[in-house]
Amino acid sequence: MTATPGENPVLTFEGKRYDLNALPDDLKELVRGMQVADAQLRMHEDTLKVLAVGRQSMAMQLNDRLKNVAPMPDQG
Repeated sequence: MTATPGENPVLTFEGKRYDLNALPDDLKELVRGMQVADAQLRMHEDTLKVLAVGRQSMAMQLNDRLKNVAPMPDQG
């Protein structure tokens, strides 16, 4: 959805443009719901990135500290 000051907001969906103000209220509510869902997806994607970086850091710390610990013998 795009809008500039002084212009009506426009919904662009699947390559077509719609005057958002002219849509029925139930469709406007669907658009708002999709905007909320998109925002939540972005937030959770960012959270996953932070968790991945944290996990990588912990793996590096574990690897570093295990250098001083003798591993169990292989069961070959």
